Amino acid sequence: MDAAGSQVANECAQYAGQRQNGFITTQGGNLLCSKIIHLITDNQVKSQVSKVLHECEQRMYKSVAFPAIGTGQAGLSSAKVADEMLDAIVEFARQIPVQHLQTIKIVIFQTNMLRDFYESMKKREDSDSSTTESESWLSMFKSFFWGRKPSSEKKKSIILEKKVNLVTFQICGESQENVNATESWIKDLILKEQFENTISDEAIKNFDETQFAILEDLQRRKQVTIEILNKVSPPQIKISGISRDVCSVSRKVQEMVQKIKSTEEEQSKAELLYNLVEWRYLGSNDSFVAFDKLTNMQLEYAKMAKKPHLNVRIKNKNYKVDLNTLRATDDQGKTKILQRVKKDEGK
Repeated sequence: MDAAGSQVANECAQYAGQRQNGFITTQGGNLLCSKIIHLITDNQVKSQVSKVLHECEQRMYKSVAFPAIGTGQAGLSSAKVADEMLDAIVEFARQIPVQHLQTIKIVIFQTNMLRDFYESMKKREDSDSSTTESESWLSMFKSFFWGRKPSSEKKKSIILEKKVNLVTFQICGESQENVNATESWIKDLILKEQFENTISDEAIKNFDETQFAILEDLQRRKQVTIEILNKVSPPQIKISGISRDVCSVSRKVQEMVQKIKSTEEEQSKAELLYNLVEWRYLGSNDSFVAFDKLTNMQLEYAKMAKKPHLNVRIKNKNYKVDLNTLRATDDQGKTKILQRVKKDEGK
């Protein structure tokens, strides 16, 4: 109050009897802000923060800064205050369409409180990681110090564009040395949560829109950044973010790579077999038409395994092939004659 000046003190005295919703609003006085919202302490931190946030949005304020409410003369624990303040901020952001309030700051003067606020944010990271719409609080916190890294022009990257609501902590201390030490400590905590994994495989170059869509969805649901580097040999997929999410996404990417490789292997086998044996069906103009190479391989493998029947598709219709009589029958009972020709016997 002393720093704000006598004008603010006089306004408080004037409006003290007119308070509504547990607070009064005055001019900023000598402080570097346009308004000051004075709370009437009732130890209901979450409720108070929520009321202030709604008031700011209603008044179209663009930013608001909170102290660690109740940790002074009220004697509340900083851990409890951290939980209640962040609960209020999260609920505010999720329950209403926020149009005006862009920046929320929590100003912490005591270094020992930083761990409590960090643990509260990390707890939300753990509990919200399974939801598709959750925001990464650690990522927000990280962006305050480093911002967003620009991608290299030589890299083909999938970067999900999304609006990030920043939660900013201003670090105040007795000296610049103490502030720097605290900032370094926070960075170390953040870095401990970060992990990066690179998957290298020639199969990555064969990723198409289907695989890219899966990667974008993974990036959207998990707290990771995915980069696809096609200009290196072999091509790479780089995954970075929270360690547990990086591990989860890496397993999924490995499955995608293995599926591509298995498909390529099947196509290679089908190509080799097609050079030896060709299966055909009698077409509408009384001429035989060759099956596609994969179906050709399935028919040949079924014959080699002495299977009596195999289901195939001919012109987008289902047929059941009798491998003894070489007849294919559809769902309406119509049949087609099949033919198996060894390539060395000619066509």
